[in-house]
This record gives sequence, C-alpha cells and structure tokens, in this order.
Amino acid sequence: MATTRRHDGADRRLQVQEEADRELDEILSELRVVLPGVTVLFAFLLTVPFTGKFPDIDTLDRAAYFLAFISTAVSMVFLVGESAYHRLVGKPYDKERLTRAAGRQAVVGIAALAVALTAVVFLVTDVVYGARLASAVAATVLALACGVWFAFPLWRRDDGGA
Repeated sequence: MATTRRHDGADRRLQVQEEADRELDEILSELRVVLPGVTVLFAFLLTVPFTGKFPDIDTLDRAAYFLAFISTAVSMVFLVGESAYHRLVGKPYDKERLTRAAGRQAVVGIAALAVALTAVVFLVTDVVYGARLASAVAATVLALACGVWFAFPLWRRDDGGA
C-alpha cells in the first residue's frame, strides 16, 4: 500500500511538471506572436516626433501620441518581464509560479497594447480625417480589442467552450 501511495505521489508530481511545461510553452508561443508587433509599433512611434509634420499637430494629437508611446513601452515591459526574471534567476525555478506570473504579465501587456492601438488609430485618423471620425474609429478599435482579446475568451472559459 505504501509503495502505491509513493508511486501515486510521483505520478502526480510528474503530471504537474508536464502541465507546467505545457503552459510555459504556450505562453512562450503567444509571446512570439505578440512581441514582434509591439516592437514594430514602438519603432514606428520612436520615429514620429522626428518627422516634419509632428510640430504641426495639435495638443490632442500630441496627447494621443504620448499615450500610444507610453502604452507601447509599458506593453513591452510586461511582455518581456518574465523572460528577464527567468534569465536573472536561472535554474532551478518554480515553473508553476513562473507561468502564473507570466500569464498575468501577458494580460497586462496586452491590455496596454489595446490602449496603444486605440491611441495610434485615433492619432492617424484625426490627422487624416478629423477628430469626429477619429473618436468613432478609435472607440470601435478599443471595443474590438476588449471584445476579442478579453470578453470573448473569458466568456468561452466560463462557458467551458473552445
């Protein structure tokens, strides 16, 4: 009997370890998809103030630009955060704890990205078409991001559907 219990405990630890490995692989794959886009957006935003038209934009557009710039930087910080932690701490580490923290940081990073995308869409649309259309388009983008990135996945999780 004691042998069976010991064996069951070892099996359970192995299952937990395999689940942590799988979750870590999933997070890494998701970050490989998101990070290049955030990096390109940040690079684009770095160039904007140095263009000839930037001094001509109004205060509202400057605020939208700054919000996009800061939100993109915050997104990058949170999306890269666990990689830095993992690299600094090294092995051995608690994969379950790492994946929980990485998951939370990814959600914050994606939320910051939603803000950045909304601000960029507002800025570009305002410069091209004016503030009224910019407000409507930016609100639509924010609603889509919140719906597709947050509400729909939470609804599916709570519903138990795939």
